[in-house]
Amino acid sequence: MLHRCSENRWSTVTAEVLSADPLTAAQRLLGAVLTARGVSATIVEVEAYGGPPDGPWPDAAAHSYRGPGTRNRVMFGPAGRLYTYRSHGIHVCANVVCATDGVAGAVLLRAAAIEAGLSTAYARRGESVRPAALARGPGNLCSALGITMEDNGIDLFDPRSPIQVTFGERHVTEQGPRVGVSKAADRPWRLWLAGRPEVSAYRRSPRAPAPGGSD
Repeated sequence: MLHRCSENRWSTVTAEVLSADPLTAAQRLLGAVLTARGVSATIVEVEAYGGPPDGPWPDAAAHSYRGPGTRNRVMFGPAGRLYTYRSHGIHVCANVVCATDGVAGAVLLRAAAIEAGLSTAYARRGESVRPAALARGPGNLCSALGITMEDNGIDLFDPRSPIQVTFGERHVTEQGPRVGVSKAADRPWRLWLAGRPEVSAYRRSPRAPAPGGSD
């Protein structure tokens, strides 16, 4: 059940708050707290992703664009599950599934600010890493919070889950193109909290069309 507690705050006991289009779900995840294996972090940067051509939000950059398969099936719901994948075969990245059961949509967790469990995050990432960079970037975020490929499909709203999301205050967000995608590269579906040093720098894929040449 979803409750609006005040003008600027959400409280939820289910994933209903994420049963929305990817961009709305991305806005709601900004400022939420992600807790995993001894570390808690505030989500400060995300990217929204849609689904296949016959869905409500066609998105050629999404892993779900070609329809459900063995690995990406979790992207087709229900909302509130975790979808993990490896970037370049190395770094684990995590997405929060949104929309409704049977409809693809997800939000990539791009950056977070560590709030608790700092020593654990340092042990995973290395003592030389600057605090703002501990969970900056999708791969670093998963490394700092101990998220692995085996976490694919985890229910983030199950109180027994080793990874959970808690919603808090709603924030004013900024938007721009997604990082590193070669398709749908101009779509302003990257969102972040202004003024946070943990937010990553924008880098356009060299394989993307010139600005203005993509949706």
